[in-house]
Amino acid sequence: MAITLPDARQLSDEVLEALRLRALHGCELGFTETVVADLLGVTRETVSRWWSAYTRHGPDALPGDRTGRPVGTGRTLSDEQARHIQDLIDHNSPEKLGIPSPLWSRRAVRDLIRQEYGLSMPVRTVGEYLKRWGYTAKKPRRHARDQDPEEVSRWLNETYPKLAREAEREGADILWCDETGVAADAYPGYGYARKGQPATLEVPRPHIRINMVSALSHGGLLRFMTYRGYMDGALFLVFLRRLLRGATRKIYLVVDRLKAHDSEEVRRWLTEHKDRIEVVPLPTYSPELNADEYLNNDMKGNVKAFGLPHNKEELRSLIQGFMRKLLRLPAHVMSYFLHPCVAYAADH
Repeated sequence: MAITLPDARQLSDEVLEALRLRALHGCELGFTETVVADLLGVTRETVSRWWSAYTRHGPDALPGDRTGRPVGTGRTLSDEQARHIQDLIDHNSPEKLGIPSPLWSRRAVRDLIRQEYGLSMPVRTVGEYLKRWGYTAKKPRRHARDQDPEEVSRWLNETYPKLAREAEREGADILWCDETGVAADAYPGYGYARKGQPATLEVPRPHIRINMVSALSHGGLLRFMTYRGYMDGALFLVFLRRLLRGATRKIYLVVDRLKAHDSEEVRRWLTEHKDRIEVVPLPTYSPELNADEYLNNDMKGNVKAFGLPHNKEELRSLIQGFMRKLLRLPAHVMSYFLHPCVAYAADH
């Protein structure tokens, strides 16, 4: 990996003075001006000017004033244009602005600059602008297109704060619940291989899958259950009954809009046990608001870190081993609420 040196024009006067002395020392040792310039990150012409002045009139003749083009001059975008482009990126998706791209990539920003100002810029130059502005490439966070912003706003500003106050008044627990599935032949990581050769992953036979439903609180409480097949009302009732075993406080269970959570049999059972447990639905298409989603991501990234399971029982054992470890680590469970999307729950 090549080392990128900082622009010499951005260095302090003291550092530049040290560079001049090192350049002269290098030339005295017999290195060419080109080699010295490359090592110090300055131009050959600059080294040549320093060396010529030194050989003619000594150290006192070294130029002290800064030369060269000031930082920022010669750029395609003005400061005002740059601020405008950044504001558009920060508050809009490419699709909203008519840019055919799912994410803000270098090409999408290039198209945005052309659309706003009629300027054509190389993709590489756009990348330099993004780096200078403080943008970095990241794995995108999934966001449902059909999500209702007003419904999310009501949840964050009205529904959940009211729920938190009610739970505090009743001395109840708020648990966050979600289901997930783990396939034995799926592995999200990367592997090294020779250039031109693929990284090969030995996988078990397909259709080896175990599902899990779990619930956690911002205080570190955790409950889980593994199961096969799909979640329906009857299976969800099994989990609800398990939640009540040993529970000494009322439970408010926050769930998504899965049909199993709102089946007729579940509604009847909840009516009969409303003094001990209530189910509270999240806004539609809003998984990022559920803290249990981040537990699921953590679990999937860890259960197969040391190898893929060979059968369902081994996969179930890996999942249960990870979850039982979490039972002894309430602080780790609480850390899922540090994600910015669910920090609102930790605050309450």
